[in-house]
This record gives sequence, structure tokens and C-alpha cells, in this order.
Amino acid sequence: MDSSINPEKLHHFTHKHEHDEEGNKMFGFIIFLLSESVIFLSFFAGYIIYKSTTVNWLPSGVEGLETIAPTINTIILVSSSFVIYFAERCLQRQNLQGFRLFLLATMVMGSYFLYGQVVEWSELQFGFTSGTFGGMFYLLTGFHGLHVLTGILLQCMILIRSFIPGNYDTGHFGVNSTSLFWHFVDVIWIILFLLIYVWQ
Repeated sequence: MDSSINPEKLHHFTHKHEHDEEGNKMFGFIIFLLSESVIFLSFFAGYIIYKSTTVNWLPSGVEGLETIAPTINTIILVSSSFVIYFAERCLQRQNLQGFRLFLLATMVMGSYFLYGQVVEWSELQFGFTSGTFGGMFYLLTGFHGLHVLTGILLQCMILIRSFIPGNYDTGHFGVNSTSLFWHFVDVIWIILFLLIYVWQ
């Protein structure tokens, strides 16, 4: 009986195992994003219901929200989805320098968005306790901002790992899941922008 192992069969089995494992991880991550979507959808539903039924929706002395700066921030954040996509493509082509460059650009754009949000909060004439609108505004934008911060930290982690030799030779789950999370954050913000800033 020949007990030798065919190297080609072993490589095929190992590659298939790694592919299945990465697929299972991505499936689990998508389930996580779906659970996050349910939370945001419940917030959206609450916002719509409260806005449709509350007589004095805006706090006293507030006529509406300024939209120019939030629009600029929105353009920057949404554009960062394209930038992180280019980072993924560079990694697929084993262009680590391009990957790091586009990933760093994504982090800068996300950080600018958070900075813009902090500046906006500091200039608002109402607080978290200023009626239903005040509470919903800070809850929605703050919860989303926390997700943006999480996305930036994840990008920082995969950027650091890119300097480990051969780190991405066996798969790109960390990069792909981080990119998917960032796209999710951008889509959520588009909905928030429409609800809070456009539908005033």
C-alpha cells in the first residue's frame, strides 16, 4: 500500500479548505451586517413615526438644519467607498503600495467626515435633551459616527497587517469584510442624510 501523499492533491485540498473557511467567515460577517441593519431600520422607523406625529418637531428657536457642510461631508464619505474599492483591486493585483495608498486615503476621508460631524455638533443650537428631534438627531448621527470610527480602526488594522510579509497570501477576508463594512456605513449615511437633512 502506497502511503505517499500526492503534493498536488494536498495543495488542492488545502486551498479548498481555506476557500471554504473564508466563505464561511464572510457569510457570518454578512449576518452580522444584517443584524446591524435591523437596528438602524428600527431607528429610521422611529424617526419617521415621530416626525410624522409630533406637532412641534424642531426645538424652540430652531428653524432647520444647515445643509451645505453636511452635503460636502456626505460627498466625501460616499466617495471613500470608491477609494476603498480601488484599494481592494490593488491588493488583488498584489500591488501593496497602491493598496496602502488608497486605504490611507479612505481613512483620511472617513476621519474628515467625523471631524465635520464634530464641528457641526459644536455649532448646533440644541442638545440631546432638546425634544424628540434633538434626541433622535444625536442618537442617529452619533450611532452612525461610532460605526465610521469602527471602520477607520478596522482599516488601520489591515493597513498595519499589510506590512507583515506574506500576510495576505492565503486570503483577503479581513480586507474584504472591512470594505463591505465601509460600504454598509456609507449606505446607512445616505439614508440618514435624506431623512434628517433633506426631509426637513
